[in-house]
Amino acid sequence: MESLILNPEALLALATLSAMEIVLGIDNIVFISILVAKVDEGQRERIRKLGLILALGIRLCLLFSISWIMGLTTPLLTVGSLILTGRHLILFGGGVFLIAKATLEIHDKLESPETPHTPSVQKGTNAMKVLIQILLLDIVFSLDSVITAVGMASQLWVMATAMIIAMGVMLVSARAIGDFILRHPTLKILALSFLLLIGVMLTAEGMDVHVSKGYIYFAMAFSLLVELLNLRLRKSSPIPLRSQIP
Repeated sequence: MESLILNPEALLALATLSAMEIVLGIDNIVFISILVAKVDEGQRERIRKLGLILALGIRLCLLFSISWIMGLTTPLLTVGSLILTGRHLILFGGGVFLIAKATLEIHDKLESPETPHTPSVQKGTNAMKVLIQILLLDIVFSLDSVITAVGMASQLWVMATAMIIAMGVMLVSARAIGDFILRHPTLKILALSFLLLIGVMLTAEGMDVHVSKGYIYFAMAFSLLVELLNLRLRKSSPIPLRSQIP
């Protein structure tokens, strides 16, 4: 504790990494919020918390397996001029899964639209099935998170503490974010579009094509701002906008 107080560089690294982990964790919250909407309302909070705790556990396990993480950068096979590593394969697989999942979810919302405040619960969707899907994406998101942590900090306790702080923030805010998404169908489509975009980014990274996350998060933030303005306009408009058109 004394070394923490006397080391401003460690404090700065902890604050910066915590903020970065919170930003990276937004993807997890959105994905989990959409999945838990498929289970009974009485189980949603438990599944949501369990999914986030699993994410933290996976991240800490990966963090304490630094040598294995570094081993993922060892070339496994070569396809033409493309050299693939274990990290590439995991990111590519996770990206394809996320693209497929987001596409199916968008199709489901368009084919069977939900009425406001009454999200549908699909028959045959159980907690275990949802947890397995959350676990699969937790692995992919956690890998990205841990690699970011290793690149930004050199002390193991700083990385672990930042992940715990970020997960605490996510646990507190996950329900509010999830409920807000469920109350607004158009926002849910936007969230699924974000997941689709992230899936494309992961797939590109898996093919060794680097895409700056800054551009991705800026596009997401701008789209969210526009949608929030639309929600505010619809809420404040006394009569339907369609009837205002001559």
